[in-house]
Amino acid sequence: MASELKSTISNAVKDAMRAKAKDRLGVLRMVMAEFKRIEVDERIELDDARVLAVLDKMVKQRRDSAKQYEEAGREELAATEHAEIAVISDFLPQALTAEEIAQIVNDAIASTGAAGMGDMGKVMGVVKPQVQGRADMGEVSKLVKAAFA
Repeated sequence: MASELKSTISNAVKDAMRAKAKDRLGVLRMVMAEFKRIEVDERIELDDARVLAVLDKMVKQRRDSAKQYEEAGREELAATEHAEIAVISDFLPQALTAEEIAQIVNDAIASTGAAGMGDMGKVMGVVKPQVQGRADMGEVSKLVKAAFA
């Protein structure tokens, strides 16, 4: 099944070309190239869930890079990373609030019958598909650990 999100991004590339939005076009082409690389390497066609996972990973990589650039005093490079995050984030679903994430985590713990840290993998397995692209997985992991503490 072809990804609706991928075709939306493909159309955004065309719109950026027409609008002569060079910076946005560059980021969108980079995203499309990553999709193509995965499809060729794995001989698959990406579905929406996988497209979301790729976008989520790209945002995370840019956040990490921006943080490192800021720590090194390279504000212009950090600004570039933040601009790329903004473009990629346009295609991610609305971010979840802390309360919504906590509710998802609590529901997952209840549904899996998790009793301690040994069950964290089970809980994360239930939580991850629900929050993919809508929350920072590092923060979600901290919430799950806190729930067991």
